[in-house]
Amino acid sequence: MNRRKFIKKSALAAAGTVGVPYLLPSGLLFARQPSMKAEHVVFVQFAGGLRQQESVLQRYLNGSQNEKVEGNIMYNLLDGKPPEDKIAYGTDDKQNNIVGAFPINPILQTPLQRLGTLFPEVRFSKGGAGHFNGLSTGVSGNYYVTAGLRQRTASPTIFEYLRRHAGFSATDCWSIGQGITGSRPLLNYSAHADYGRRYGGNFLAPLITFGSPGQEHFMDFKNYHPDTDYEMIREIRGFLNKNFSNDGLEIPHLYNTPEEENSIREFIRATFEKVKEGRITMPPVNDNGDLKVLGFTVELLRWFKPRVAVVDLSNIDVCHNDFTAYLKNIHRADHGIAFLWKEIQSIPGMKDNTVMIVMPEHGRDEQHNSIKDLNDWYAYDHSGSPNARRIFTLMVGPGIDANLKVGSEANPVGDAADVVPTIADIFGIKDQVKRAGLLDGNAQSLFDRI
Repeated sequence: MNRRKFIKKSALAAAGTVGVPYLLPSGLLFARQPSMKAEHVVFVQFAGGLRQQESVLQRYLNGSQNEKVEGNIMYNLLDGKPPEDKIAYGTDDKQNNIVGAFPINPILQTPLQRLGTLFPEVRFSKGGAGHFNGLSTGVSGNYYVTAGLRQRTASPTIFEYLRRHAGFSATDCWSIGQGITGSRPLLNYSAHADYGRRYGGNFLAPLITFGSPGQEHFMDFKNYHPDTDYEMIREIRGFLNKNFSNDGLEIPHLYNTPEEENSIREFIRATFEKVKEGRITMPPVNDNGDLKVLGFTVELLRWFKPRVAVVDLSNIDVCHNDFTAYLKNIHRADHGIAFLWKEIQSIPGMKDNTVMIVMPEHGRDEQHNSIKDLNDWYAYDHSGSPNARRIFTLMVGPGIDANLKVGSEANPVGDAADVVPTIADIFGIKDQVKRAGLLDGNAQSLFDRI
């Protein structure tokens, strides 16, 4: 055992018994409280805008289209029987054709709803029901009511709270997304003067890093000489700037220690080797970007065992113009999240010691727009209507009550801003986060809402 691991293990053992004081990155003295509910949290932002009708209400086509078929297409997450007709959400060899579609087999024998706590009617209470406001509220616990294109949150993210108040390192905290469009790569830390990038988490867009651009430059990790290979070095620099920037807004150094930087470098090297050899652990069905992101997320979890990881899924946003593809991607997200949970239970240190939280970033309108897909089904937007403010939150893991449902359509319980104080509660820093005074007034730990 090396010196750092010995010190870390010794400190954790002591902290669990007597509450040893230590210096945080801010220079403040803080006594770790032995009140953690779990040592790891994975927060899945079920992003792209998910209607209650097709998720917790399990109406499938009833009410959205001229079809009377109901059923649960998220049967890894939610308890309920699948539809018996018009199966358009599975796998087939005829694109967008009802005939010949086969549902994906469940990964979990018991739906996560039975293993954890479901808040079926949570509210997105402020601002427009748009992607930036939804995603940023999920990671900051505060609403940000502007359009948010290429902006950071005004309030600190959960990564900053945990790094400043719980002493987490940079590689303890990861934000993982499918791409770098909009503000997605900018949600790993805020613009707040008292927090900011010195407390930021690491960001990874695996489909870019390990996709075609990354494979072209880094698959074999060649050594380039600055005199003879200058143009190649310049091209690689341009690729990296593209990977870690957004329309000229570069993400600067994130205060990883030299040891952490080396670990990140070795993770990338090892993952490229797995890509080259076809050894990335992927969900059984992995025919969209969300599922591939979840496969790379498992690789990251195995390597770093981060204390908190936020994963952004986005494929269900096709609902704007293709309802059939939207249904397929809901079904695939359910499949992928079940895969993620199952794989977590195989990771030493994370097994039985990880809380997973799943929440859409916002809902969708109750009334359809004028666009029809190949099945002659109407599409749906998210304009900020009351229905677009209806979402759900599901929690599973140690310390979470099993088979508990909190709230109903008549009695909604929970707010989109609740995830940050909930994660803070899990790690024992809820009071410090509340005292910072930067959460939305409605934000509350879900444990306190139960």
